[in-house]
Amino acid sequence: MTLTADQIVDILRAAGEPTRLRVLSLLAGEELSVMELSRILDQSQPRVSRHLKLMTEAGLIERFPDGARVFYRQSSDPDARLLVDTMLNLLADEAGEGDHARLNAVHRQRETDAAAYFEQVAPQWDHLRSLYISENAVEAAIERAAGPGPFDRVVDLGTGSGRMLTLLGRKARMSIGLDLSQSMLNIARSNVARSGLDKVELRHGDIFATRLPQQSADLVVVHQVLHYLADPAAAVTEAARLVAPGGKLLIIDFAPHEMEQLREQHQHRRLGFNDAEIRDWIVDAGLEPSDSIALPPESAGLTVTIWTAVRAARAKRKVA
Repeated sequence: MTLTADQIVDILRAAGEPTRLRVLSLLAGEELSVMELSRILDQSQPRVSRHLKLMTEAGLIERFPDGARVFYRQSSDPDARLLVDTMLNLLADEAGEGDHARLNAVHRQRETDAAAYFEQVAPQWDHLRSLYISENAVEAAIERAAGPGPFDRVVDLGTGSGRMLTLLGRKARMSIGLDLSQSMLNIARSNVARSGLDKVELRHGDIFATRLPQQSADLVVVHQVLHYLADPAAAVTEAARLVAPGGKLLIIDFAPHEMEQLREQHQHRRLGFNDAEIRDWIVDAGLEPSDSIALPPESAGLTVTIWTAVRAARAKRKVA
């Protein structure tokens, strides 16, 4: 598909203003809320919202509400993306230096808030997880989705208290758990040792840049992590990169909900994910998605969803 002349003119008109180019440059890196963009651009929210509205209508960017907040991200249309990328490539590097410095300040504040939260809740982490869902039912569903194994290598990204490692580790010859919180890693080490698992490696690591070998794990798990992240799609891409041919990716997170208090009280950035969104990220990352599994609560609360995906196995060479 290509754009018509009128469509190209509309896009160029919508982008043809300094603040809008600044917004496009910022959204090239991650999705941002109106409040965050207003802070970075040092402009009022109504003014920023007007710019965003024009660019959304022109197909330059996409708007999506999440609870009481509204986020924006790059357009998923490849032709619009190509046009935007071309404009940004021509933009002088120093044009957005101030914006990106303020974006880094937003990142640091997020990390500070998240670190403080995880340090505070680390000892009660498994209890907090069980406040909204039946943990036994969820874990039984995770085991079924993972399959019987055995697995050569299991990688658990954002391992937290290490529960996925103790749940699935007995089916694995070797397991790796990554987390950015040293307090969570210490709890995970204690839980893993208590479970009698010895072939488990726990590392301080970033879910966006794990530094693990490509296609090196036959089971990769991302359990209750994506809703904390500013760029969950990038985390899915990195997780998928680790899946070996014939291997599987498991993503466990909340379905869309409206419990806005989880943002302020528990540092949730996203209030759940829908099937289409996760499926698109999985496909874009080169894996084949399966049907999701929804696990609604017995009473009022949050629905947990399990998304699975596989990487096609390599074809066996025929012997002449």
